Amino acid sequence: MSSVLQPAAPDRHDPPTAITYRPVSSHLAIAPPVSVVIPAMNEAENLPYVFKTLPDWVHEVVLVDGNSTDGTVEVARELWPDVKVVEQRGKGKGDALITGFQACTGDIIVMVDADGSADGNEIVSYVSALVSGADFAKGSRFANGGGTDDMTFIRKLGNWALCTVVNRKFGARYTDLCYGYNAFWRRCLDKIDLDCTGFEVETLMNIRVVKAGLKVQEIPSHEYLRIHGTSNLRAVRDGFRVLNVILKERSNRRALRRSREHSPMLDTVRGEVS
Repeated sequence: MSSVLQPAAPDRHDPPTAITYRPVSSHLAIAPPVSVVIPAMNEAENLPYVFKTLPDWVHEVVLVDGNSTDGTVEVARELWPDVKVVEQRGKGKGDALITGFQACTGDIIVMVDADGSADGNEIVSYVSALVSGADFAKGSRFANGGGTDDMTFIRKLGNWALCTVVNRKFGARYTDLCYGYNAFWRRCLDKIDLDCTGFEVETLMNIRVVKAGLKVQEIPSHEYLRIHGTSNLRAVRDGFRVLNVILKERSNRRALRRSREHSPMLDTVRGEVS
């Protein structure tokens, strides 16, 4: 992107104005290729704020379009001429992310929401954690240095309760659970086998990286208010969906443990030892 003119978006708190262009400054990033995946459906008004903060040294931006009707794709191409647009054929955030992951060519994948709530300037912290040895860099609004402008008391309470369950049942040490700003080495996808199409995909990822024994590092992150439009998040409905994922993963873990304990091979080994 160093030789391309990139549109400069307005400040996140100012009303959108006509798009102007600024030269992209060159950055020397000592890091593997980074792919940024942005699931979007009718987020044309928010994309200028999202793209404004993305580092120009990223390898590629993958926009997964969920059949938008407001010009989301056209705006994305204006803002980032090299954007890779992928059409989402299924439904749900999980399906969109999986579709985007499959289209990535970078060694590191970063998940960013399209509503303007995430600050792309934080990407360097995620990448630094991965380059320093982590397998999965997990954003946290409640780690020291993080914060949120977009959570009601009920949502905070629910997130804390669900996070506590995951920590106790899977041996994790998370301070945040239901947050979609994460980054990881692409090779991790081979170990977590994502098969969830909804919002709860983020929780599934957080659980399966722990079950796979991957090294996780939390990154303090600040979540801003959605700038335009209305969120599809429903605290009670989605809370139960997250809980269902937790219970299912716990049940699968117990079943796997029982199958290992009663496997013929293990019984043979025990007999030989005795």
